[in-house]
Amino acid sequence: MTLLIILLAVLALIVLISWGKVNAFLAFLLVTIPAGLALGLAPARVMAAVQQGLGDTLGSVALVVVLGAMLGKLVADSGAAQQIAATLIKAFGTRHIQWTLMVTGFIVGIPLFYNVGFLLMMPLIFSVVYQYRLPAVYVGLPMLAALSVLHGFLPPHPSPTALVVQFHADMGRTFLYGLLVAVPAIIIAGPLYTRTLKGIVSQPLATFVAEPVPTEALPGRVNSFVSSLLPVLVLGVVLGLRAALPPGGPLAPALNFLADPGVVMLLSLVVATFSLGTSLGKSRAAIMEAYAAAVRDVAPILLIIGGAGALKEVLVASGASSQIAAGLSHTGLPPLVLGWLIAGIIRVCLGSATVAGLTAAGIMLPTMAHSPANPNLMVLAIGAGSLLFSHFNDGGFWLFKEYFNLSIKDTLRSWSAMETIVSVVGLLGVLLLDWALPLLG
Repeated sequence: MTLLIILLAVLALIVLISWGKVNAFLAFLLVTIPAGLALGLAPARVMAAVQQGLGDTLGSVALVVVLGAMLGKLVADSGAAQQIAATLIKAFGTRHIQWTLMVTGFIVGIPLFYNVGFLLMMPLIFSVVYQYRLPAVYVGLPMLAALSVLHGFLPPHPSPTALVVQFHADMGRTFLYGLLVAVPAIIIAGPLYTRTLKGIVSQPLATFVAEPVPTEALPGRVNSFVSSLLPVLVLGVVLGLRAALPPGGPLAPALNFLADPGVVMLLSLVVATFSLGTSLGKSRAAIMEAYAAAVRDVAPILLIIGGAGALKEVLVASGASSQIAAGLSHTGLPPLVLGWLIAGIIRVCLGSATVAGLTAAGIMLPTMAHSPANPNLMVLAIGAGSLLFSHFNDGGFWLFKEYFNLSIKDTLRSWSAMETIVSVVGLLGVLLLDWALPLLG
C-alpha cells in the first residue's frame, strides 16, 4: 500500500505540472499533504513535516544558492566567464569542450558538495554555450555527471563519508575504488550519452547571460579564473590544512568554520566584488542591483527545492523508507546488489540521495555482520543506488530543469537518464571490482 501511495503521488505531480501547468511549488503542496494523510500521519504531523522539510531543505541550500547566484551574475556581467570560455576554447578547441568541462567538474567535485559545484559551474557552462552557440545540455551535462557521481560515490561527501564510518570501511581504499568506478560511469553518462541529446533545445537561465564584453575590456585570465573558482581554491586549501594538521588542534575550530560552504561562498563573493567589480570600474550600486536581480531569478527555484524537501520529509516521517527497505531485505540477492537495490528504490520514492544511502546502510548493517562482502565496495554499491533515476521529488532535478529552462520531458530524457546510467554503471563497476580484487590478492 505504501508503494502505491507514493506512486500515485508521483503520478499526481506529473499530471499537475506537465498537463495542468500548475506552479511546481504549489503542485508539491497539493500532493504532499494528501499523501501524508493517506500514509497515516495525523493532520498536525503532516503540516509539521511539511514545515520541517521546507526549513531543513532551504536551510541547507538557500545560503549557497543565493550567494552562488550572486557570484555567477558577477562572473557573467564582468566578462570573466567570457574570458574563461575563450581561454578554454583556445586551449582545447570546441571539439573537445565536453571533455574539458567534464574534467573541470571532476576536479571541482572532489572537495565541493553537488549544489555548490553546480552553481559555481553554471556561469562557465552558459558562457561557452552562448559565445560559441553550442547546445546547452550537450555541453553542460558531462560536467554535472562528474559532480553528481563524486557526490554520491566518494568521501568527503556526506553520505559516502557516513557509510564508511558505519561499515568500518577504509576511507583511502573506498576513495581509490570509488575513482575506478566513477571514471567510466562519468564518461559513459557524460560525453558518450550526451551525443544523443544534441537536438534538445534549451535557453538557459537568463541571469547568467551577459552582453559580450569587448576583448580589451575583459578582466585578465588569472583574475577571471581565480575569482570564479575562488570557492574551490579556498575549500581545497582549508580541507588540505584539516588533513595535514592534527584533529582537535588550536586551528580546528577556525578551519571547520571556514570549511562551511556558506562561509566559503560569502568570502568568495566579497573578494569577487572587488576583483571583478569595483577594481574594474563598476559602482557599488550597479553591483548590488546585479545581486538583487540574481536573487529574483533564483527565488522560484528555491521554492521548488523546498517543495521537494517537504514531500521527502512527509515520506520519511510516515516510515515509508523503513517499510520499503524491510520489504526488500529478504530477497536472497547478493549483498552488494541488495544494498544497491534498497538505496535505489528509496531514492526513487523519496528523492534524497543522502536519505536513500543512510537508510539503506541501516538495513544492510546486520547483513554485513554475516557476509563476506567487501565493506568498501558496499559503500560504493549503496552510493551508486542512491543516484538512481532522479525525478520530481529530487531538488537536483528541479535545479537542472529550471537553470537549463527545459520541459519535463527533456529533463527526464537528459538529467534523469544520466543519473540512471551512472547508477547502473556504478553497480557494474562495483561487481567487477568484487570479482577482480580476490584475483589480484
